[in-house]
Amino acid sequence: MGTPIVKNLLKAGNKVTVFNRTKEKEQPVVEAGAEAADSPAQLAERCDIVFTMVSNDEAVKEVYTGEKGILSNQNRGKLAIDMSTISPATSRLIAQACNAKEMEFLDAPVSGSVKPAQDGTLIIMVGGPETAYQKAKSFFDVIGKLSLLLGDHGSGSAAKLAINYLLGLNLQGLAETVLFAQQNGIKTEDMLTIINEGACGNGITKGKAASIVQNEFPAAFALKLLAKDLRLAKETGLDMPLFPPLLQSFQNALEEGLGEEDVMAIITYLRNNQKHS
Repeated sequence: MGTPIVKNLLKAGNKVTVFNRTKEKEQPVVEAGAEAADSPAQLAERCDIVFTMVSNDEAVKEVYTGEKGILSNQNRGKLAIDMSTISPATSRLIAQACNAKEMEFLDAPVSGSVKPAQDGTLIIMVGGPETAYQKAKSFFDVIGKLSLLLGDHGSGSAAKLAINYLLGLNLQGLAETVLFAQQNGIKTEDMLTIINEGACGNGITKGKAASIVQNEFPAAFALKLLAKDLRLAKETGLDMPLFPPLLQSFQNALEEGLGEEDVMAIITYLRNNQKHS
C-alpha cells in the first residue's frame, strides 16, 4: 500500500522521504524520486508531515516509541499521521505520546486495497483535531477520493474496524453462496453473474469474481491481516450475532495456512471444511 501512496504524492509534486524496515522495498519509490532515510527518527527530522503505515499495533508502537523511533527526537509542531489498521486504544496511546512531544497526531486508516491505492481512490477515516486534519487534507485529496474527520483520536481506527467487519461478512457470504450454489449444480460463473447483475452485487463481489472462477488468490489484502482486524474488533467490544462464527472462520483459515493468500481464500477454507464434514 505504501508504494502506490508514495508514488501518487510524488506525482502531485511533493518532496517525499521514505523509510521501510525492509530496505529493498524502498527501491521502487526511490527510483521514482523519493529520498531514503536511515530510521524513523531521521525521517521525522527531515519532514514536516510523517505518514506511517505498518501491519499491527506492535509495529506502530515500535515505529513511534522505539529506539530511533519518530518520537526519539524533538519534533515540535510537526504532524504524524498513522494509516495502519490498529486498535483505537493504541491510536489514542500514540496520540498521547505525540502530544507529550508537542507533535500533532491523526489516526487515518484507509478503506481500499492496492488498486484503489494506485488509483488514488482510497477512503480515509480520520480521528483527531480539526486543525491537524486541515493541515493534512490536501495530501489526503491526493491519496484518496474521500476523507472524513470522524471525531477525536481513535475514531478513524474504530471506523476502520467497523468497515472491515462488513468486509468480512461480504467475503464469507459470497463464499458460502457460491459453494451452496455449486452443491446444487449451479455453475460458479452463472451464480456470480446472478449476484453481480442484481441488487446484491458490490465492489467486493465484482472484484473477487475472477479469483473465485480461477481458484487463485494472490494477496491484494492478505487473509492474515483481516483475521488480525477481526481480533482487534473483538478486543474493541464488537458483540453482534454474526460476529463469533465469522471470527472463528477466518481464524481457522489462518491456522490452516491460508494467511498469506488473499482474503477471498476464505472460500478455500470453507470448501476444505465441507470435504471433511
